[in-house]
Amino acid sequence: MKCMYCGHLESKVIDSRSTEDGTIIRRRRECMACGKRFTTYETVEHTPIFVIKSNGARQAFDAEKLKRGIIKACEKRPVPASEIDRLVEDIQKKIYNSLEQEIQSKDIGEMVCEGLKEIDEVAYVRFASVYRSFTDSNAFLEEIESIVKKGKKKNK
Repeated sequence: MKCMYCGHLESKVIDSRSTEDGTIIRRRRECMACGKRFTTYETVEHTPIFVIKSNGARQAFDAEKLKRGIIKACEKRPVPASEIDRLVEDIQKKIYNSLEQEIQSKDIGEMVCEGLKEIDEVAYVRFASVYRSFTDSNAFLEEIESIVKKGKKKNK
């Protein structure tokens, strides 16, 4: 690791600690030439994932954009922020664990729909209405009826 003070390429690690969530390692180093100490951070390098939109355009996967969409669907609903974070994290893990470098936006939308259906049905309908481009009230009504039917089956 190059010293930030003198530019020497050799240093020794004095101390290593991981962050609370375990995603970053903090290392205290000492330059072998000038003796000054500095801190470096080590993280996992992610291979970029590209989202293929419905019009064929490619866009880098952005977990924050995904989170904003879910937050918008959950607006004014009793959904804890921790549930939203968990859903985003679960979807992100599925995407990265697929080992694919490209994913269809519709696949991400389906993952969001599945997760929201479990968390809050109103948020699910809100998201689905935009994602599935409901064109009229009948499409809206059909989706709500399917939720009600599934709810009745669960209660039996």
